[in-house]
This record gives sequence, C-alpha cells and structure tokens, in this order.
Amino acid sequence: QVQLVESGGGLVQPGGSLSLSCAASGSIFYIDAMGWYRQAPGKQRELVASITTGGSTSYADSVKGRFTISRDNAKKTVYLQMNGLKPEDTAVYSCWIRKGYPSGDYWGQGTQVTVSS
Repeated sequence: QVQLVESGGGLVQPGGSLSLSCAASGSIFYIDAMGWYRQAPGKQRELVASITTGGSTSYADSVKGRFTISRDNAKKTVYLQMNGLKPEDTAVYSCWIRKGYPSGDYWGQGTQVTVSS
C-alpha cells in the first residue's frame, strides 16, 4: 500500500502565498515523478506542476513564474510553494506520485486552497 499525506492549504488573500507538502510512505522502492494536480468546481483536473527524480520541472502555463515545485528524495516528499495567488487558483490540490517496481500512479486525498478577499 502507498499513502500520501498532504499538509498546507487554507484561505489566503489575493497576492498572498501558501506552501503545500506531501509525504509518501508505504510500499515504495522507487519514485519517478512527483507533482500536484488541482481541480476547481466545474472544471477538469489539471496538472499544475511536476518534478522528476533528477529535478527537472514542468508547470502549467497559468502558474509559471508564481509556483515552485521541489522534492526531497530521501524524505519522499514533494513541495509546492505558491506565490502571487489569484482567485482563479482556488481549487482542491492533490499530490501525485509515479512509482516504479512495480509501477503505478497514486494521488493524495487533496487539500483545499481558497484565494479570496
């Protein structure tokens, strides 16, 4: 079994910052990619940011320059620093990992991020 425990999130004013973290545990021999998805009410889930084992990152156009993803391989933890938050960033954010040996994708339960004045 694989468990993903997220922390962070909450309510913040426009222009503010929040930090999310997600720790993976369980039957994990190797983690390839890690990342964060989000889903707003009435919208499709989108991949916000991802990072490979080697540290290569990818971002959705809507968050480039504002969000930063990082990971600690030893702790099997992925982080998302969100700056310059906008109301349209409001969504449930879920962490994601792609592990190997055996391979599989896993998602966390999600944490609410609300950007509002």
